[in-house]
Amino acid sequence: MKIVADPIDRRLLDDWQRDLPVCERPFAVIAQELGIPEAEVIDRLARMKQAGRVTRVGATCAPNTVSASTLAAVSAPEKRIDAVARIISAQDGVNHSYQREDDWNIWFVATGPDRDHVDATLASIRVLTGLEVLDLPLVRPFNVDLGFRMSGGPGKPPAPRPVDVSVMRPGDRQILQQLTRGLAIRPRPFAALGDRLARFETEVMERTEVLLGAGIITRLGVIVRHRALGWSANAMVAWDLTPDEVDEAGPALAALPGVTLCYERAPVAGVWPYRLFNMIHARSRNEAREVLDRARALPVLREAPHKVLFSTRCFKQTGALISVKPEAAA
Repeated sequence: MKIVADPIDRRLLDDWQRDLPVCERPFAVIAQELGIPEAEVIDRLARMKQAGRVTRVGATCAPNTVSASTLAAVSAPEKRIDAVARIISAQDGVNHSYQREDDWNIWFVATGPDRDHVDATLASIRVLTGLEVLDLPLVRPFNVDLGFRMSGGPGKPPAPRPVDVSVMRPGDRQILQQLTRGLAIRPRPFAALGDRLARFETEVMERTEVLLGAGIITRLGVIVRHRALGWSANAMVAWDLTPDEVDEAGPALAALPGVTLCYERAPVAGVWPYRLFNMIHARSRNEAREVLDRARALPVLREAPHKVLFSTRCFKQTGALISVKPEAAA
């Protein structure tokens, strides 16, 4: 692992990946906890973002609640991988894109305000690349709240919460979009967000609290770039199970130490039979394989056919596309 030597930086990265204070001066609250000036907190976060250790200070949202998404892949000829990856990454709705060790070698997540937008993104990629696109919509998540601790591996996510989309109000999508892109790292970040949307700071904070309480925002805090911090051996494992087997295997796999994401997706008959997916983010391939061995030892997975796809390159990593509505004062 790439050690974060400075103890204050470690605390910023460890303790504030969730539960960012929703108040006028959240970085002042953090500063008080750390016993340093507010300006130093801001400087440290800005520096780590510039260095690529932090993606943003912002939000992640429950998948397929107020927006749509799908996991997708293409099989690009070796000589075209870079060119195809650039085409895919250029799509606004693509928020994650990786090269993985498989015939299906470029994997990405396509997001948008609704499924029609996601379908249009996939159609555009088909036309621009001339390649078949494997589309694997989410069926249900078992663990999608990723966090990493500098002091000892991926953080254990909190228990899943029910999501109440009935709290959504006009303008909330624009707030969510700004939060997933990242707050300004300045003394009053919610005021800056309000300025971009021509809304009051107090209103933005109130709506953020409501969306957090409703489980629509799953995490608000420092979003780290795990590869830059040493978790460079990342494997996606796909398991070929029946729906009944997924009922048992999903929760068991999600609870296994070292498994960082776990979800069920719709298979594609004759092309991709795998329903259950999990991610392993580790510091070495040997460490990742140790986690995989523990997963294989689970009774429901002991004889299950599976694929292990290690990632070799990250092409894009950003927040999801939630709203395409023009934003006032942007």
